[in-house]
Amino acid sequence: MTGVDDDVLRLLDLLAGGASSEQLARAGAAHPKATELALRIHATLTAHRRREAELTALFDTASDLARLRDPDAVLRSIVRRARTLLGADVSYLSLNDETAGRTYMRVTDGCVSPLFKEVILGMGEGLGGLVAQSARPYATPDYFRDERFLHTSPIDDAVRDEGLAAILGVPLSLGGTVIGVLYASDRTPRDFTPDEVALLSSLADHAVIALDNARLLDEISSHSAAMHRAEEAHDRLMDLVLRGGDVPEVAAAVADVLHGSIGLFDAAGEELAHAGTAPPAPDPELVAVSRSTGRSVASAGSLVCAVQAGPELLGSIVLAGREALLDADRRLFERAAVVTALLLLLRRSVAKAEEEVRGELLTDLLTAPDRNPGALLARAERLGVDLTEPHAVLVAHAESVSRARLVVAAARHAALAGIQAEEVVLLVRGEPDAVASRIAEALTAATDTPVTIGAAGPARGPAAIAAAHAEAIRCLRALLALGRSGEGASAAGLGFLGVLLGDRGDLTGFVRRTIGPVLDYDERRGTDLTGTLRAYFAAGGNLTRAKEALHVHVNTVVQRLDRVATLLGDDWHEPGRALEIQLALRVHTLDGAPERVAGGRRREAR
Repeated sequence: MTGVDDDVLRLLDLLAGGASSEQLARAGAAHPKATELALRIHATLTAHRRREAELTALFDTASDLARLRDPDAVLRSIVRRARTLLGADVSYLSLNDETAGRTYMRVTDGCVSPLFKEVILGMGEGLGGLVAQSARPYATPDYFRDERFLHTSPIDDAVRDEGLAAILGVPLSLGGTVIGVLYASDRTPRDFTPDEVALLSSLADHAVIALDNARLLDEISSHSAAMHRAEEAHDRLMDLVLRGGDVPEVAAAVADVLHGSIGLFDAAGEELAHAGTAPPAPDPELVAVSRSTGRSVASAGSLVCAVQAGPELLGSIVLAGREALLDADRRLFERAAVVTALLLLLRRSVAKAEEEVRGELLTDLLTAPDRNPGALLARAERLGVDLTEPHAVLVAHAESVSRARLVVAAARHAALAGIQAEEVVLLVRGEPDAVASRIAEALTAATDTPVTIGAAGPARGPAAIAAAHAEAIRCLRALLALGRSGEGASAAGLGFLGVLLGDRGDLTGFVRRTIGPVLDYDERRGTDLTGTLRAYFAAGGNLTRAKEALHVHVNTVVQRLDRVATLLGDDWHEPGRALEIQLALRVHTLDGAPERVAGGRRREAR
């Protein structure tokens, strides 16, 4: 046993030291289960580090571009960042010579071949020439095996001399003109993902802005005032992004600079934010034109510009309330669209990363609460969630909405939200019945379909939260079985069914919730309304038989039952309530509660 423990400790030590997966596999060859777990942890840590590095690099890129003014320094920074962001072996940038009809290498990073550094591509030749000609990104996992491109000897010789296999190229587009191509390449075959294409395209868009800024600064003698304002506005917008500003702040900043009303919209035309008088949603055809040309489009006293990251449409921005715009202002408006694209990409990346981290924490809480409670508490605290405080555990279900959409809608109401056991699970501060009912109503409105929620708790700590989750699932099943779709309730809200479903057996609480006012009245007044209720139900609701069992006049029975209605509500004798009251009376009797007798005789309840 000691040998096994030593091997496991060695695996943990290697994992803590950042060992590779190959090292872990070799070290744990004798213990496959421990090795499998170590490799899974290694993969998770690697993914988190990759996401963190990607976000950091993206912020650093925006910061560098906001500060750089020298064109050569801008180009070197662009190429270096492209290599870092995509983890590529080589990155490079070519610029187009429109007069000669060719594109030539301008800057490289990681390149070792002199021949490659001097290669010249004709328009339409090779991957880069096709990108420059078509203004579309292209990627290939293995360049020499890809027949989509026009292979020429000079290009193939240069690529072969550099030893490249996988190549991704995206256009540097200024307005409707491609001024160059930005590349990322590997020396081994590799499939570039759509996210990587979008990321490099976004960087290329910012590269164009930086290059355009540098070009405009060279013309400052004739446009000094306009350029100074454009520079300040661009820096202001970039500073907003770097400081974590949100979409409404960007809208307000652009509206302030351009002295008009600004509206920001998502890809579906729904408003994200506005500043000033809210402009109407733009015509989708105008957005399509702007998307294809890369320039803003004028229409009926407003200006529309697509917000996009490479080929992906993220939304649109609308400027209204301006009669005419100088060319510098129009360019500034278009830059605002690019800054907005970066902001939306960053916000999506951060949200995705945080959603994954929160979902993983929730899964570990519910499936392995006893494995390392201290670590679970610490992970939750880093996300701003204190699991030592009481939380209601909710399980949400909807028939005609995907779980992914439901969890996104639910996350707005929860400290933690994720998918577990095929249902959406939420941790929410508050009393279970109240929050379940409120959130069921909110999610039903948000998704336009009934959302049913079972609840349990409040629970503190991992073990209690996991137990509450099991009870919440039972409550959800009971609600669905009872046909109470679209409602939210806990075991307490389900009455005696909650007592049967709950794992804590809170019989006393059930009795108090059901007939507590009657018991309290008898205690204070020395009466026996509970006895009257027992006799009434034993007589099948017949007043005559009940008064004979109680040895009182029938009017006395009526008066006592009127008092019961005052204490429990006029619906106390309805079938559902009556069943719960009878069960509570039976539980109260079994619990050994004494009959309320004062001096050998009962005082009448008046």
